[in-house]
Amino acid sequence: MHRRRLLQGAAVAAATALVPASARAVAASPGAVDHATALWAPAHAANYTVPAHPSERRVECVVIHVAQQLFTPTIGIFRDPAKQVSAHYVVRSGDGHVAQCVREEDIAWHAGNWDVNTRSIGIEHEGWVDRPEFFTDVMYRRSALLTAAICERHGLPKDRAHVIGHHEVPGSDHTDPGVLWDWERYLRLVNLP
Repeated sequence: MHRRRLLQGAAVAAATALVPASARAVAASPGAVDHATALWAPAHAANYTVPAHPSERRVECVVIHVAQQLFTPTIGIFRDPAKQVSAHYVVRSGDGHVAQCVREEDIAWHAGNWDVNTRSIGIEHEGWVDRPEFFTDVMYRRSALLTAAICERHGLPKDRAHVIGHHEVPGSDHTDPGVLWDWERYLRLVNLP
């Protein structure tokens, strides 16, 4: 049984290596996520950019968003090629479940600023900026674990200079995550050992 799983895994890995980078979102398997506990919920390939040289992409910050929408419809927006938007991750309010929509090596269209998009990871959170009941303890904890892992993967300090709100993106007209987002609590959780 163990040998069969190894052979199946090798076959999947070999097949995945043959898939062009532009088709990666469609072909990626649940094991292809960057964050181990995330569910793969791919954005449409028309809503993000595969860099010419993914290994040269340098992530310099994590951008925190609030979707102004529920979890499942947010993923649906990223799957709609007409929307021209995506984020790397979406975090559900009620249980902190994480969906990955774009691989970290690819450029999600989340910040509204191309330069920031090319050097950031975007995390959307289910909810609305003026409805604090969506900012649950489990959502904060799971999102903070995700952000900490992203910072570790990309060698980023876990501070406010490297974990920013969408409203802090140059040229942004967005207000998220909003004044009700508890930055002190969030960064404390991001920095837990």
